[in-house]
Amino acid sequence: MSNPVPVRLSDSEITAALAKLPGWKVESGKLHREYKFVDFVAAFSFMSGAALAAQGMDHHPEWFNVWNTVRIDLATHDAGGITVLDVTLAHAMAELAGRQLGK
Repeated sequence: MSNPVPVRLSDSEITAALAKLPGWKVESGKLHREYKFVDFVAAFSFMSGAALAAQGMDHHPEWFNVWNTVRIDLATHDAGGITVLDVTLAHAMAELAGRQLGK
């Protein structure tokens, strides 16, 4: 039995979610955030932790890494936009980044 597709969030729901996700914004219909770490090892460590969180949710980010920078875009393709899965993963990533960045 497969999991049901999450429902796309409304604009007001996304706005409310962003209020609790400092540094995140909507860009091209996706939750977007860029993190800068002290070096590549710190960035990769963040990505490793985020990969484990994403795998546990069976929900995977679009991301891009160059040296100390990680750019992230989150959307649920099956739902055609941002869902609670994206918000949940963004919170997990924010927590991981906070530990990596000492915030």
